[in-house]
Amino acid sequence: MVDRIAEIWGTRTPFAQGERWPVRVDQVLAQGVAEADVQRWVQSACVLCSNGCGIDIGVRDGVMVGVRGRAADIVNHGRLGPKGLFASWQGVQNKDRLTRPLIRENGELVETDWDTAMERIVSRSRQLLDTKGPLSHGFYTSGQLFLEEYYAQAIVGKAGIGTPHMDGNTRLCTATAAAAMKESFGSDGQPGSYVDIDECDAMFLFGHNMAETQTVLWARVLDRIAGPDRPKLVCVDPRETEVARHADVHLAVKPGTNLALMHGLVRELFHKGWIDQDYIDRHTVGVEDLRTTVEPWIPEAVAKTCGVKADDVRRAAEIFGTSDRVLSTVLQGFYQSSQATAASCAVNNLHLLRGKIGKPGCGILQMNGQPTAQNNRECGADGDLSGFRNWENPEHIRELANLWNVDPAVIPHWAPPTHAMQIFRYVEQGSIEFLWISATNPAVSMPQLPRIRDILSSDSLFLVVQDMYFTETAQYADVVLPAAGWGEKTGTFTNVNRTVHLSEKAVEPPGEARSDLDTFLDYSSRMGFTRLDGTPLLDWTQPEDAFNAWRECTRGRPCDYTGLTYEKLRGGSGVPWPVNNEHPDGTVRLYRDGVFSTDPAYCETYGHDLLTGATVGPETYKANSPAGRAIFKTAPYQPAHETPDEEFPYRYTTGRTAYHFHTRTKTGRSPQLNSAAPDVWVELSVTDADTLGVDEGDIVRVQSRRGYITAPARISDIRDGTVFAPFHYGYWDQDGEPGSGHRAANELTITEWDPVSKQPVLKNAAVRVEKIADGMEPSPAPTTTASRPAKRRGGGRAVLPTAGAAAAQAQETIAPVAPPEVATKEERA
Repeated sequence: MVDRIAEIWGTRTPFAQGERWPVRVDQVLAQGVAEADVQRWVQSACVLCSNGCGIDIGVRDGVMVGVRGRAADIVNHGRLGPKGLFASWQGVQNKDRLTRPLIRENGELVETDWDTAMERIVSRSRQLLDTKGPLSHGFYTSGQLFLEEYYAQAIVGKAGIGTPHMDGNTRLCTATAAAAMKESFGSDGQPGSYVDIDECDAMFLFGHNMAETQTVLWARVLDRIAGPDRPKLVCVDPRETEVARHADVHLAVKPGTNLALMHGLVRELFHKGWIDQDYIDRHTVGVEDLRTTVEPWIPEAVAKTCGVKADDVRRAAEIFGTSDRVLSTVLQGFYQSSQATAASCAVNNLHLLRGKIGKPGCGILQMNGQPTAQNNRECGADGDLSGFRNWENPEHIRELANLWNVDPAVIPHWAPPTHAMQIFRYVEQGSIEFLWISATNPAVSMPQLPRIRDILSSDSLFLVVQDMYFTETAQYADVVLPAAGWGEKTGTFTNVNRTVHLSEKAVEPPGEARSDLDTFLDYSSRMGFTRLDGTPLLDWTQPEDAFNAWRECTRGRPCDYTGLTYEKLRGGSGVPWPVNNEHPDGTVRLYRDGVFSTDPAYCETYGHDLLTGATVGPETYKANSPAGRAIFKTAPYQPAHETPDEEFPYRYTTGRTAYHFHTRTKTGRSPQLNSAAPDVWVELSVTDADTLGVDEGDIVRVQSRRGYITAPARISDIRDGTVFAPFHYGYWDQDGEPGSGHRAANELTITEWDPVSKQPVLKNAAVRVEKIADGMEPSPAPTTTASRPAKRRGGGRAVLPTAGAAAAQAQETIAPVAPPEVATKEERA
């Protein structure tokens, strides 16, 4: 038995390059439940990070009683992380669930029946459509629904109502991942595969604390590191994360300077001759613009701007430039920072310069942060069009209109789709008066929370909130709809490396809670949305109907699902798209042939200027003749808009902990996970703590120009001049009004976004710090992760290691079982 709170990544199973990752099945059951007590195991996949681990749900007497990893799954080979082991089922099987709809009466939310709640929604929706039109409506969704639900919502919003105001909290999380791939390769969709970890000679993690954001994937890296031919590791992160501790080179850059670092790395490749000129000539365009832009960024210039050593820049570039097989991963440290899309495209540029793409061990993973962010983008429930279609391409609009049998003029395509930050601005201005929020919690996750609370409480706004719990956002709603959760409905979802999983219904939802799909279908029916022939716009009766409709929508598109069925996904492993006649068993890597999705008739976008966000347009795009070639995209480096000054001398950044997900609606209800990270903290470096007179556990106030938080201090190995806070903590488990506890990290963050991806800049703000009280005990920050205390000379409050409770014991079975071959057929070709 292993304590999987203290031992986050579990037991090591080392393996060598080119071997397959050994199987290790992780399992946990409710206290007092033995494996023999489980009546049935139901196939699913974990929804508590973007890794998408295959999982089975244990059921007894109609109740979830535990989970185990699926040994046959190509993603996790049986492993689960702490969130998957505990919160996946404990966070659903919880007494706090919403069980009946709520409506606002005389200023108070009271229980009602579904007909009353839905008729109130439909009445207001019809009234606004009749008097103000479709631009009065907005939808803000999640990265946690199922594919079938996103597709239903996309059709309702784009073909039923006809509003461009649709987005998801994936805008906060990984919109830049999609933007970077579209700009460089012509379409969304990860070029690489998790299998590249097994094959690579070197790994670069750009702003990606994989050890905490994707614990099972990091376990795979640890097992490669423990093997006989350890790959080199380069980490870009201002904190000394677990990744940094294993790295050959740790580039602890100042937040907001990522693009300067990337220019320096790219320049080194040019100047040292570490490029594949033949590949560049045959498969790319725009290399000379790139060469000119990066030329000033010698290692010493990078060192001065980024606060790193010039020799470390040279060493990192050498590793990239001389390794035969290089894998790069990118996440929030780049996506939520200044010049996000330009910095993320620079990662693509490194691989294109060396021709290291589409080959074993040569992957790019522009990561997601949420489990179904990929489906949100594919289906068009956010600012994209369904099936990775181009809103500027009239033929793509006609394709969708034919699929949905609606007038093309109904589908909004006269201007760019509205991104989340602009949606909330339109609510603030009063033009959006109907906002439907599903499965997300912007009252904690959006930047500049005092402003967001004012927007949500606006008298002119009719707010619908659809969720499993009564969240901070639900408190502002006019109607609250109780949603079925994971394991209580059937559907599919797609992880970071395009692997599609089927999640079967294991138990009934509590009370009157319904699946999000059923709710969207009900709304469409009550609104009377129809096709041109008068039949219902959505005539589906079950999730499989929606999936089959989606398959047809993807035909011939980059995310082709036409070869997938529920039956194909049952009983075995997830399958990576595209899956079609040409690739009946799925596709491990994209762009193996060096042909990219950039043809003007096929591409998802015509691209943007990375500095201003201005669209390139179809004529200029065609004039550049990409014709299936990748595009080198870049921009000059500019400092972040808000940088430290005399009044606010520190750089503020936010991030995750391994023990929580999003705003803790599920993980905060798991006793094991909540005990491991029970409350917010802020991290200061040893030098900064000494300067401020702060000791471990002292209460500090961190203030920006927008608000402040108070929290115990953790003295950690973060770089000097930087303050970190985890963004998970809100107010649902505290007394008082939202914001009264000054606990949420986004009280401080700025309303600013990347010009291309429109992703908020959550990792760049200027703050000041002051001690306001002595601490009586150490900070509640975990000691097993990047938040571990620094080693300090002399005194200081003692910090004990985080210890898992007895209930946190999980079983690991290391089995001599071969992983599935679906991931290896192309590898060995």
